[in-house]
Amino acid sequence: MTKILAIDDSRTMRAMLESALTEAGMDVDLAEDGVEGLEVLPGSAPDLVITDINMPRLDGFGLIEGVRAKPENASLPILVLTTENGDALKQRARDAGATGWIVKPFDAEKLVAVINRLVV
Repeated sequence: MTKILAIDDSRTMRAMLESALTEAGMDVDLAEDGVEGLEVLPGSAPDLVITDINMPRLDGFGLIEGVRAKPENASLPILVLTTENGDALKQRARDAGATGWIVKPFDAEKLVAVINRLVV
């Protein structure tokens, strides 16, 4: 079973992600910001991380850098899921180590298809 760690400060967005991914047969762990995401990451051992960019305490860029700082996470796919879609922000996320970028609101079928492509 594919394990996803979804990180977003919006309770509604976390619930939507959990619902869509669980319905697709995935196991989902949730965190509400980058700090909590980095805390639960080792115990979660996800196949893929989904993160928002704009979050309190530690934003998505900081989270991505924190994940990539550990060698064992070098190949862990990280999807950015955000309302932002500026090219400069996408480039900054790629430079930090993001694998892909999806703009909210997300289409559940498309999100699941992207995850299935990245987690092989």
